[in-house]
Amino acid sequence: MFPFFHRGRSLIARSFSSLRSDQFNVCVVGSGPAGFYTAEKMLKGHEAAKVDIIDRLPTPFGLVRSGVAPDHPETKIVVNQFSRVAGNERCSFFGNVSLGGRGVSLSELRQLYDVVVLAYGAESDRSLGVPGEDLGGVYSAREFVWWYNGHPDCKAMPFDLKSTDAAVVLGQGNVALDVARILLRPTAELAATDIADHALAALQESTIRKVYLIGRRGPAQAACTAKELREILGIKDLYVHIQESDLVKSQTDEMELENSRIRKRVYELFAKKAASHRSNAIMGQRELHFIFFRKPDRFLPSDSGLHVSGVRLEKTSLKENGESGRQVAVGTGQFDDVKCGMVLKSIGYKSVPVDGLPFNMHQGREHLGR
Repeated sequence: MFPFFHRGRSLIARSFSSLRSDQFNVCVVGSGPAGFYTAEKMLKGHEAAKVDIIDRLPTPFGLVRSGVAPDHPETKIVVNQFSRVAGNERCSFFGNVSLGGRGVSLSELRQLYDVVVLAYGAESDRSLGVPGEDLGGVYSAREFVWWYNGHPDCKAMPFDLKSTDAAVVLGQGNVALDVARILLRPTAELAATDIADHALAALQESTIRKVYLIGRRGPAQAACTAKELREILGIKDLYVHIQESDLVKSQTDEMELENSRIRKRVYELFAKKAASHRSNAIMGQRELHFIFFRKPDRFLPSDSGLHVSGVRLEKTSLKENGESGRQVAVGTGQFDDVKCGMVLKSIGYKSVPVDGLPFNMHQGREHLGR
């Protein structure tokens, strides 16, 4: 169904030259959900539209293939819809075609097409900017997700799951919960999914038994959805620790929860789990610790100075931001350490600069104006 070409120059010679002037020629850069939804709308909305989708990878579907957790097959069903779009006679997919560098340039695409849509997403990671961030064992959650999904950029990454019994995940959004769940879920259950073979083998030998999910703010502000939270709380034989004192709500918390049904449901799940797990963990049992009101101050080195051995956390308190009306976390000057041998940062993404596009390096995204 999908024709693949190995260089942008080949693409120009063998496909772009066939573009017809009587068509409305569209190029979509990126074959993830945004790219395919755009292509679908173009094809339905314009009878004369001819859509070419290009991607730097040899295979289509972007985050559906490399970003969705392997134990969430229902989310991947959308691939069937995208395959129908790609099967349209007015739509073509070209893999192994990079934008910029040794691939095709943005100026060339603008000359060849009536419309060029950039839908390639954010393929890099935000930095915390704290000491020790470059230590071995400190990774982004994106890298770990791409690793267990077999993404060609990360499938060979040397994730060492056998040299520590504890991992820290910075962030409490859905991606953070995904990586924690993959680390803690029984591998017999993961074996029934489409997880990459190398990742399953590594997880089967993993010695990690404790995962700490760190959040700057409290359970009333957690960024995950109730569905994701309910799933990880329901892992078989998993001890979950939530400090009940963190569940005390301020008046502002009450208002936030009343204004958001999703956040209210998430908070209720935290409260219910905290009330039901007051006993100590059983020796050898896997553990999930939700740590609220903490932000990373520095990553602590091992004796060799080369690998992470823990994270120093600063306690935070919430203050209202007059401009946004949101509660923001500010440091209190109180610190504590969490020992670990691996850290996964789930703190957001940033785009990669592309030749020909103005780029805001501070914000990590293209600056296209209005």
